[in-house]
Amino acid sequence: MSALFQGISLKSKEHLLYTLESHSFTFPKNTSIMTVIKNDNIIGFVEYGYMQIIRLDANGNTTIIEELTEDSVFGTLLSSLNNPEYDVIAKEETKIVIISYDNLIKEEKVSSPYNRFIKNLWEIATNKINEKNERIEILTKKTIRDKLLEYFKIVSLKNGAKIIYLPFSFTDLASYLAVDRSAMSRELKNLKEEGFIKIDNKRITLLY
Repeated sequence: MSALFQGISLKSKEHLLYTLESHSFTFPKNTSIMTVIKNDNIIGFVEYGYMQIIRLDANGNTTIIEELTEDSVFGTLLSSLNNPEYDVIAKEETKIVIISYDNLIKEEKVSSPYNRFIKNLWEIATNKINEKNERIEILTKKTIRDKLLEYFKIVSLKNGAKIIYLPFSFTDLASYLAVDRSAMSRELKNLKEEGFIKIDNKRITLLY
């Protein structure tokens, strides 16, 4: 019995997946599953098999972001799969089940305090996972400049503004980016001199 459905009978499992309007897909080895997860709001789990979430950057560098095996949960809300640089490859024959996030949180399903708690817990967990995915996006960049620009882009998109107020010191920023503080300062100076940014203490204005 799958750990994901531990304590749930086969009949109850089938009824639950039917109620959630889930869809099952099986993929042969070395194929992409992205064709079935184009929706920006899905959650899935691996029934059996093995997949990898990979990132291919503009320079052709491939990074394995996550490995998914039986019971692994993934989705556009959990794994940044709406990023065009990401792909998910079945490394052996793999069966997945896809559920629309909207079907999990329909009002009639969250009317009880218990279900409302589960919904809130899920949303908090999703926010934490999104923060982790943002960090991965930054750390997979190869240069200090690219890490800085990726960080600025993420914060700018979150705030909907070209002005960024650093929530911590430049020393903490270097630690967050996993780079040398002095080398980061030189790169910030270069970006400023090249007209990419303006710096006023912890206020950074993006000029690109």
